Amino acid sequence: GRGGGGAMESAAKCSYVLANLAEVVERVLGFLPTKALLRAACVCRLWRECARRTLRTRQRIAWVSALEPGPAENHALVRALARELEKVHVLPQTVLYIADAETFSGHEECHEQKKARKRNSKETALALEKLLPKRCQVLGLVTPGIVVTPMGSSSNQPQEIEEGEAGFALLFPKIDGVKIHTFHFSKDVKNRVFDESKFAEAGLKNNPDLRVVLLFGYNSWKTGATRFLHQIVNPLNEKSIILAGGQVESFTSLTSENNHAQPGDACGVVGLAFSGPQIQSATVLLDQDVADERTAEAAMQRLKAANIPEHNTIGFMFACVGRGYRHYKTKRNMEADAFRKFFPNVPLFGFFGHGEIGCDRIVTGNFVLRECNDIKDDLLHGYTTVMTLIHLGSTK
Repeated sequence: GRGGGGAMESAAKCSYVLANLAEVVERVLGFLPTKALLRAACVCRLWRECARRTLRTRQRIAWVSALEPGPAENHALVRALARELEKVHVLPQTVLYIADAETFSGHEECHEQKKARKRNSKETALALEKLLPKRCQVLGLVTPGIVVTPMGSSSNQPQEIEEGEAGFALLFPKIDGVKIHTFHFSKDVKNRVFDESKFAEAGLKNNPDLRVVLLFGYNSWKTGATRFLHQIVNPLNEKSIILAGGQVESFTSLTSENNHAQPGDACGVVGLAFSGPQIQSATVLLDQDVADERTAEAAMQRLKAANIPEHNTIGFMFACVGRGYRHYKTKRNMEADAFRKFFPNVPLFGFFGHGEIGCDRIVTGNFVLRECNDIKDDLLHGYTTVMTLIHLGSTK
């Protein structure tokens, strides 16, 4: 029976090591995805501390992409998130998800059943939120088309999806030196003038570290919507802040406020604000004249000239529904391909919407280029594309 004793002895050594040697435990736990890591943290105090340290080091953005429609009962993004959250190595603190309007909440014709199955966008939004950690801030948008980088690698080819089921969720962990928060301003029917003290509450005023504001207008067809958007955009239009975004179909989640439904007749603005001295960002506007490969690539060259570091950086593309392959005649995916050519390792996300917000501007630690002049209309556009890079600092 010596063999048995030897096995017991090495098992005892093993358990001694796993109960006492933090560096070994940390090494082992480092291989686990976050959900398994959180379960392991319940084993004992040492494991809990090791798990905590391991989580703190995981500061890379992760994302979940949904590109394949599936069974009609729920949106592809819900299925993808349920599957992928088991595997991701980050603990999301802020999530931005965007899905296509048609299949997120529209009628899905189903030949087997006579009556069309109507997906309720509120149900879909709740299903997505349920999957995410309780204390996570979630902003969810629904748009006519989607720009998404498939999962697996930042250098995957980004796809412009103008029809069909698609979506993505960007998962931002806690990042040292970076604060991300959501905000929402809706147009008050009674007051014509926007109360600017709300900016301060939202961290958009008296915040010297504010670097990037992504803004999304909803119900933009309402009377007074454009005027309201100007009241929000103009005071934020300072040279050290990058503003980018567009008009979406609707927003479906904004958990920090716990109000899922916007009043049906209201219009307003939701968004994400990124603060932190290490953030660098740049944005370019592709206007209507950009209508072929050469001019699209020239715009990307301007963005490249901003010299934003490529690691730990994400790209955003906010395009007009009138652009895409109709605008470029025969060529699909033109702008996303042009982006990939100049930024081989930056994942790109965004949407086709009903209007764009942005201009040419660069903000880095020691350099600010502000191309927007002071015409009041300079940030709101139609029939354009806004391309934006956000660098969140160097990950060790």
